[in-house]
Amino acid sequence: MATTYIPEPRSSEAEPTTYRAAVVHDFASPLTVEQVPMPKLDHGQLRVKVEACGLCHTDIHAAHGDWPIKPSPPFIPGHEGVGIVTELAAGEHAVGDRTHKVAVGDRVAMPWLGYACGCCNYCVSGWETLCHEQEMMGYTIDGGFGEYATAYANYVVKVPEGIDPFDAAPLTCAGVTTYKAVKVAGTRSSDFVAVFGVGGLGHLAIQYAAIAGGRVVAVDVIDEKLELARQLGAEFTINATKEDPVAAIQALGGVDQAIALAVSPRAFEQAYRSLRRGGKLVFVALPADNEIKLPIFETVLNGITIAGSIVGTRKDLREVFELHAAGKTRVIRETRPLDQVNEAIADVEAGRVAARIVLEP
Repeated sequence: MATTYIPEPRSSEAEPTTYRAAVVHDFASPLTVEQVPMPKLDHGQLRVKVEACGLCHTDIHAAHGDWPIKPSPPFIPGHEGVGIVTELAAGEHAVGDRTHKVAVGDRVAMPWLGYACGCCNYCVSGWETLCHEQEMMGYTIDGGFGEYATAYANYVVKVPEGIDPFDAAPLTCAGVTTYKAVKVAGTRSSDFVAVFGVGGLGHLAIQYAAIAGGRVVAVDVIDEKLELARQLGAEFTINATKEDPVAAIQALGGVDQAIALAVSPRAFEQAYRSLRRGGKLVFVALPADNEIKLPIFETVLNGITIAGSIVGTRKDLREVFELHAAGKTRVIRETRPLDQVNEAIADVEAGRVAARIVLEP
């Protein structure tokens, strides 16, 4: 019988057998930075040497086990990882379609949607983020809070030349999530848009709404963040601790769309009440408290639409990178070493971060 030759995995450097990563061992304890085993690559996977990984509030919810569907410790958070491909699974030389092939040496982003089946009705109709078989980076797949990460090759996105990896990291979730939310909102030229929550997501949502032609009012509870919102294009700003945002926005005539990014059910309810007739409320943030109270009567009579927007597709992320490469967006971020991950989480929870923290392994 003839022997079938199976080539060794292609790599640009000798791969280590372990790597440093920030690990969640239980939901009640801080993350620990430790050496973890390097997993073997399965078919369709690749290895990435991580350059940068943004800290998203979702990572904090994951680490605390806040949501109804919880990750299973031990796991490594991080779904804004960006780095260089160092290895492809055995037999692979380049992966992806003709236009978007990924090879060793390419810089790629590893977004929240780490895997989808690729063949269900959702996947083939452009809604892969709704696939029932999806896996999520940093949640059900070990993520980018480490020196290396393993990802499914078909679900990474190449980062264009000229984009700083420390900018690309926040764009991989905060960017694509708010870009998609503005799409879902349907913002058009002259629309009036309220962004509730100015931070890692909100500072980008303001920019995407303005790119779409909208006039933006930004709502937050920290004056420094509202000043940033003005710098990024918000026409109006409201500090919700100093005035009622609903009354203030309705005094301006109400908004066509409200995008709820603050992790507070009360902010969602305020966003709803800020709408004018025929308005649309887009749910994006995922507060640990999983319920809000909205009126049926007013929703029907005022023709209000409520929609959920979940991250974005690979196509959305490519568009986000294209806009940034064209100089249309600014990423406000600060860099910290991976060893300071727990301090970074505490600062995000306390509202001491202007926009995004990016961890450097």
